[in-house]
Amino acid sequence: MRSNLNCTRRSVLRSAVALAGATCAGLLASERASAQGKVPKAAMKYQDHPNADKKCSNCLQFVPPDACTIVEGKISPDGYCIAWAKKA
Repeated sequence: MRSNLNCTRRSVLRSAVALAGATCAGLLASERASAQGKVPKAAMKYQDHPNADKKCSNCLQFVPPDACTIVEGKISPDGYCIAWAKKA
C-alpha cells in the first residue's frame, strides 16, 4: 500500500537546501558570538598603571567603574593596555 507522502525529487532538494542554509546560518551565528568574546589581559599587555596620559578612565573602551569592552576581568581606571583609544 502506498502512502500519501508526495516525495518528489523537487521537494527533497528543497528540504536539503533549506537544511544546508540553516546549518550555515547557525555556524555563522556561533562564529560571530565567539568573535565577540573579550581578550585576556596578557594578550592586550594590560598594566595597572597609566602610560603617560593614556589610562583606562580616558579610553573609549572603558566601562565605569571597572570594566572594558575589549579586555576581560576587572579593570583599573588608572590602568593601560594596547587597545587604548582616546575618548572623544
